[in-house]
Formats: sequence, structure tokens, C-alpha cells
Amino acid sequence: MKKILYPALAACIFVSSAFVTISSVNDYVFKEDFTIAFKSKDPSGEFKKAKGTIKFDADDLSNSKFDISIDVNSINTGNSMQNKKAQTSEWFEASKFPTIKFVSTKVEKSGDAYSITGKLTMKGVTKEKKIPATVTKSGNDLTFSGKFTVNRIDYGVGHKSDAVPDIMNISYSIPVTSK
Repeated sequence: MKKILYPALAACIFVSSAFVTISSVNDYVFKEDFTIAFKSKDPSGEFKKAKGTIKFDADDLSNSKFDISIDVNSINTGNSMQNKKAQTSEWFEASKFPTIKFVSTKVEKSGDAYSITGKLTMKGVTKEKKIPATVTKSGNDLTFSGKFTVNRIDYGVGHKSDAVPDIMNISYSIPVTSK
């Protein structure tokens, strides 16, 4: 009986382990010293409040995921009148759309650089966006950083104007720590 039971038990364990995927994807959360800035001829500034969760493993990008929310009310242009105007229905309409959201759908690597593709939502408009990133490691912490552009008109943020360019230059540095 033992001769039959042990091989059968070993076969069951082997077969069931084939269905279990072991992943070393790490969960990360934002550290407080992040920057998410926008720059143009006028206005320029940054968002002071953001949060997010990031699942990331450089060796398993298919299971990596970015879920980031930026608090629109935390906009800081250095000018309190511009900050208040940014909250109005013409611009971000913060009372109705309090967050800018990015949720990744794919993470890819080319050389030392990463490309994070996902859904960027601003003012109720969602569009696919590819965001370049570099990743630096310090102990168990990581920092994601990069630069990209966003056409604010595509998201209904403001209207065409000679005073404010359509294309906003975005730069970010997001240090994260393991949960």
C-alpha cells in the first residue's frame, strides 16, 4: 500500500505545483519626497499630493502594475490666483474631478529604460499614454523618474490660447518603499 500511496502523493504534489506561479513582484508605496511637476512658458508648477501603489519586478514585467492618483487641489504654481483658477470648470474642475489618475496596462524594458503604458484620466477624459521611466535602486527602495508631454486640450483642460501652450512638459521623480 505504501509503495502505491507515496508515488501517487508525489505525483499529486508535482502536478498541483505546476499550477502555482511563484512571483517575486514587490509591492511599493509612495514616499513623501516625490515630485510631479509641469512646465511651460506659463504656467509652471507642481502637484504636492499624490499617492499610489506600484507592483514592480524588473525580471517579471508582465506582473508589474502602477496605480497612481494625483490630488488636483494640491496644484502649486507659486501664484495663489493661478492655483484657484486651476480648480475652476474651465481648467481641472476639481470639485467634479478631484484626481488625475494613471493605471498601467503594460510595462516594457528597452536597454536601461522602461516604458509604462496605461490609461491617463484627467477631467473625466481617459486616453492611453506611454510614459518613459528610469529606475534607480537604493537598498530596498526604488525611484522612478522621467519626462513626457501631455496635450492639455486632449483632456479638456483649458481652451486653446496664445497665453498657455497646449503641450505641457511633465517631469517626475517618485521614490517608493516596500509595503
